[in-house]
Amino acid sequence: MTNKRWDELTGTQKALILTAASVELALTATALVDLVRRPRAQVRGPKGLWALGLVVQPVGPIAYLAWGRHGAPLAVDA
Repeated sequence: MTNKRWDELTGTQKALILTAASVELALTATALVDLVRRPRAQVRGPKGLWALGLVVQPVGPIAYLAWGRHGAPLAVDA
């Protein structure tokens, strides 16, 4: 497989890359906001370690959202 420059990709390939990047960004942002707002007692393990894990894409944010939290969902302030 050869490396291609952005302008050498097809429109479909560009769309897939941008979609995947958007999903990763949304997952990471959601997990980070939840981690910051969630009390330490509702996080499984050290919050600092989870924060470091969030940079491991895409496994870190998914792992935190699936297994790193316990307790009631956070209330959203209106």
